Amino acid sequence: MTSIQRMASTLASLLAMVLAVVVSFSGLAAPAAAALDDDRYDGNIFALYAGNGSLVPPRSNLAQALADGRVAVVIYYLDDSSVSKRFAPVVSELQRLWGQAIELIPLVTDPLQNRPIEGPGDPAGYWKGTIPQVVIFDQQGKVVFDASGQVDVDAINLVVSQLTGIAMAPRSGNSATMSFNELNSEVVPSS
Repeated sequence: MTSIQRMASTLASLLAMVLAVVVSFSGLAAPAAAALDDDRYDGNIFALYAGNGSLVPPRSNLAQALADGRVAVVIYYLDDSSVSKRFAPVVSELQRLWGQAIELIPLVTDPLQNRPIEGPGDPAGYWKGTIPQVVIFDQQGKVVFDASGQVDVDAINLVVSQLTGIAMAPRSGNSATMSFNELNSEVVPSS
């Protein structure tokens, strides 16, 4: 290969890279398709809409939490549900507030459907077919809270506080979900 051929090859490679960069930044590349208000699957809703991918998979399961006598908060959801997407920041806030004090168990409902229930430690036995659904178990394994839809984070916090004996944080009890861009939200104290 002559030096002219090498230079032509290098120039062609450089031109191809520049063209690729221009095309990707010119709007010809497909935009991100994730959307908070649709029922499309975008991926892990906690990572995408709450900035917290550490919730899935849960660190424990319901049977283990009940066997250990721990307060358990089970959240039933679907990754391809707009109501679950909007609820994801609440679940992330629960993890932030209660971290090691409770077992927070977010569960996708697809694997729970159309199968036999395998005892009191099986989360399928508590799911009512709606999403999101929040079920809180006390240290004896008794259901003390069961609500569906956009459950108020303050209602959940009050129950968890009572069960754990841990006081709620100052300024808590009047929270709201605030969007800080088109995809992500966080729970903040209301003013």
